Amino acid sequence: MIDITKIRSDFPILSRLVNGVPLVYLDNAATSHKPASVIKSLVDYYENYNSNVHRGVHTLSMEATDSVENARSKIARFINAREPESIIWTRNTTESINIVARSWASQHLGPGDEIVTTRMEHHSNLVPWQQVARETGATIRFLEMTDDGSLDLSKVDSVISTKTKLLTLVHMSNSLGTINPVKELCAKARSVDATVLIDGAQSVPHMPVDVQDLDCDFLAFSGHKMLGPTGIGVLYAKQNLQAQMEPFLTGGEMVLQVSYEKATWNDLPMRFEAGTPNIADAIGLGAAVDYLENIGMDHVRSHEMDITRYALNSFNEIEELEVFGPLDHKVRGGVISFHSSDVHAHDFGTVLDQRGIAIRTGHHCTMPLMHTLDVAATARASFYIYNTEEEVDLLVNAVKEALRYFVDGYK
Repeated sequence: MIDITKIRSDFPILSRLVNGVPLVYLDNAATSHKPASVIKSLVDYYENYNSNVHRGVHTLSMEATDSVENARSKIARFINAREPESIIWTRNTTESINIVARSWASQHLGPGDEIVTTRMEHHSNLVPWQQVARETGATIRFLEMTDDGSLDLSKVDSVISTKTKLLTLVHMSNSLGTINPVKELCAKARSVDATVLIDGAQSVPHMPVDVQDLDCDFLAFSGHKMLGPTGIGVLYAKQNLQAQMEPFLTGGEMVLQVSYEKATWNDLPMRFEAGTPNIADAIGLGAAVDYLENIGMDHVRSHEMDITRYALNSFNEIEELEVFGPLDHKVRGGVISFHSSDVHAHDFGTVLDQRGIAIRTGHHCTMPLMHTLDVAATARASFYIYNTEEEVDLLVNAVKEALRYFVDGYK
């Protein structure tokens, strides 16, 4: 059990009013709020040891370097990576995936090779592979979905084959909440000697993720979705694969030796970290990991399963709504995407905002998925450790009010 009252008191923004009422923040799949300890870590860096990292011999530089590398070690421990050197600092999940596309896939794929992904991918895990396919002659194939938004595992053997060179898929869908069986799919990919990338943007913040247990080659995720600052992301990459990759960006810290004619690259993982890194936000992400580990990721997941079950039960009582994704809270994350033929998603968002409730509306960077679902957009509520059943009640009541207003014409 977690102390929800104590947790909520750790987040300064949750005390503010929006449109004259207390904020109900249910847009956590887009970004999460920051506890005071994370904010303090940023202020502490800028006030006390602001300096560039690596190659500095003065005290501030060495303190900053130690803090950044300590944060790298925390991330490695958090996902159970074998060594800190498998952790590459990036700006976000999107950049992490693009590094793999540019530095690994473009060099290792060719005509006749296949990239396997799913119908539920975020644009960031689809568009890079479209470009790679155009440039290399590789082909993209898709794992299909069942009617409830789960992967159709009965057809996996017909899609993942000896032609598959890369399996790249989302761990948890940002639009459906579906949690995919990535461990089983990694094993299937291993059986055909394929490389695996997992988009962990929605899973790493919300549940235990163990890269050794999954046996994935790459894992991409963002700091801002897991209580950390914006502008900092992570690419986990097995070191044997890093050694096969050419740098995506060049210059600055990623070089070892430079002459007028050529350059050689720094040790792993710094050869993939060109220029000055995002020092403050890496430190802030380390503080976010401290906060989550203090709660325990099993407790985070348990809390979110409870609140998701409660929300699903509440939404399923509203006949005018279609709720997407699996109905079993055990195989979905804390995401509720819903649609009404009577009320546009943006109208839901506007009405809810007037009542201090923040949700996300639109296609959620999954336009092909929206086409598959035959909707232009959905309204999406998403939960985290500081959300409560009382907030779900406020959400459900506001949705019912919006339906009455737009369908029956009164408030």
